[in-house]
Amino acid sequence: MIREEIKNIINQAIEQVQDENFWPVFEVPEIEILRPEGKVFGDFSSNVAMKLTGTVQQPPLVIAELIAKNIASLSTANFAKIEAVRPGFINFYLSPKFLQQETLNILKKGTGYGQINIGQKQKIQLEFISANPTGPLTLGNGRGGFYGDVLANVLAAAGFSVKREYFINDAGYQVEVLGHSYRKDEKAQYKGEYLENPILAAKTEGLDILDTGTAVANYILETYIQPTIKDRMKIKFDRWVSEKAIRQGGTTDKVLEILKEKNLTYQQDGATWFRSTEFGDDKDRVLITSAKEDRKQSATYLLPDIAYHYKKFAEDKFDKVIDIWGADHHGYVARLQAAGKALGVWDEKNLKIIIMQLVRLFSGGQEVKMSKRAGTYITLDELLAEIPLDVARWFFLMRSPDTHMDFDLDLAREQSDKNPVYYAQYAYARICSILRKSNIKNYSLSEVEGLALLSHPSELSLIKQLIRLPEIIADTACDYQVHRLPQYALDLVRSFHKFYEECRVLETPKGTEGQPVNKDLAQSRLALCEATRIVLKNVLDLMGINSPEKM
Repeated sequence: MIREEIKNIINQAIEQVQDENFWPVFEVPEIEILRPEGKVFGDFSSNVAMKLTGTVQQPPLVIAELIAKNIASLSTANFAKIEAVRPGFINFYLSPKFLQQETLNILKKGTGYGQINIGQKQKIQLEFISANPTGPLTLGNGRGGFYGDVLANVLAAAGFSVKREYFINDAGYQVEVLGHSYRKDEKAQYKGEYLENPILAAKTEGLDILDTGTAVANYILETYIQPTIKDRMKIKFDRWVSEKAIRQGGTTDKVLEILKEKNLTYQQDGATWFRSTEFGDDKDRVLITSAKEDRKQSATYLLPDIAYHYKKFAEDKFDKVIDIWGADHHGYVARLQAAGKALGVWDEKNLKIIIMQLVRLFSGGQEVKMSKRAGTYITLDELLAEIPLDVARWFFLMRSPDTHMDFDLDLAREQSDKNPVYYAQYAYARICSILRKSNIKNYSLSEVEGLALLSHPSELSLIKQLIRLPEIIADTACDYQVHRLPQYALDLVRSFHKFYEECRVLETPKGTEGQPVNKDLAQSRLALCEATRIVLKNVLDLMGINSPEKM
């Protein structure tokens, strides 16, 4: 990546300036490489000189000029210009030759373009969706599901060894409540047609409340949740893990024993408590409930969750785990992180918990209310019956996880350029059409000398968008901001349209069929179209969105 090259040569230049100017020995601060909004400020910019001014006791512009001068002596092949400007920025302008060479690089790498190896095969697990099997999947499950699936794609493209996991919440109090809900007694909380299926009568006959709830939960998982995920959402999990199996396995007892040996549990009112306040939680948490008249002692959700995560790190040996949870789990983060610190197995560095904020569905300017327990919610299946999967994926990916989302159903139904999905797909189909109409078959084999004809400002601007893909993957693999992908796809499409408007790709004179004017230039521009097709498809593939060649 050119951005990494810029960082390296800045570091080298600083070392040279230190020697030449007898600066004190110091550790170079983190070098930020920015993309300026205005073209006048270059393609990349760094503020490192302003970070050094306090250390070397010189004005930032003077420092920037010294660094820029040394960079010019180290490397100029990839840059048309390197300059220091007030108040102390160093601006970099990419050379046309570098951009032409990168276009050839895209053509050579094809589907592999954009893939990097910052992950170095580290084992990373994503656990997402994990909806309670008390009803069909909702819009909130869709948001977390598509986000997790695409983040896994990005991490794999960044060189991590990625596993997707679904945690089945098939045990505990909610399953008991589900049993009451099926029986429609005074403790019922869930409602919906899915509880009325006559098949359930045979599955639950003669069972007590807890076993009834378990049977209904299994039925919901197999009949509603798994088919929606596999067939409608097109998400494949590497492993489905049962909470019931975790509770019954030896890891739960092992974790409880470890906490007891560390004197991090105590008994109070017949319950077993975890001293989680010693590790940053706002209050201690119950691990084993006290016995009551109508209920036996049992583990709370926290204990099997701790055991589940202990297994991920201590037994499955994952280097990092990412949990993607719904907004209602926000208060659960501190207690789970406290458990990791207490066990000495994980912390905020290797367990990342991402909270997906709420989704509101709007249709006809009115919000559609949702409530699983009231039985008045919109299921994900119902949404996917209204709009294509590609549209649903794109819309759910457009917003950062930490922001509330308003899903505009009317816009999602729109089959025009107003809908960003169709706007991107139309552009892809248009590029494919241009390439089909061409009589030039070897545009993808163009040598860099031929691509030297690509010098128009809109051609160079398009190439600058194309070469952002590795950076997009690197940044997203580090900060998990998946909404960067659809925004990049739109930026790329806009750049292509501008190029196509200002630079005619195929042009034939009167009386000539199929022979373009200036064949060499046409071939170069077709190569650029092919490079654009490759990068746009690679982005859409990361998002799990189709790339139609005709529309």
